[in-house]
Amino acid sequence: MTTLTKGDRTIVTNRRARYNYDITETVEAGLVLMGTEIKAIREGRVNLSDSYAKPENGELWLVNAHISQYSAGSRNNHEPTRPRKLLLHKKQMVHLIRQVAERGLTLVPLRLYIRRHVAKVELGVGKGRKLHDKRRILVEKYREQEAQEAIGR
Repeated sequence: MTTLTKGDRTIVTNRRARYNYDITETVEAGLVLMGTEIKAIREGRVNLSDSYAKPENGELWLVNAHISQYSAGSRNNHEPTRPRKLLLHKKQMVHLIRQVAERGLTLVPLRLYIRRHVAKVELGVGKGRKLHDKRRILVEKYREQEAQEAIGR
């Protein structure tokens, strides 16, 4: 479980992830980035809405994370949607790969932030929700909100 510390600066959060997936655990991972990518991240030019992490050859890769090109970059700028390698401890990686393979869970990036000048991504391990589950959760939140308002009156 990652905790927000004083030096963390959240760049982007994937708000749809907690709506579309039932997140059971979270893990912090580092990213292998190019120079122009970290500069674009610091500008806040990132979109995680359709991204996910997938295992490949015993490693985890962040796929479909859109990091826009750096505005002051030259022709050596990076490709916006290239796969990016995730940095984790070996035991964590084996655990996550096993959960994806055996239990059919999905690794979804929840937020991207900078901690001590290093870009990190918070991955959530979760199972996709069906449409009726999403509706049920919205109804429960609405009822809970009404109950809180009634108590406050």
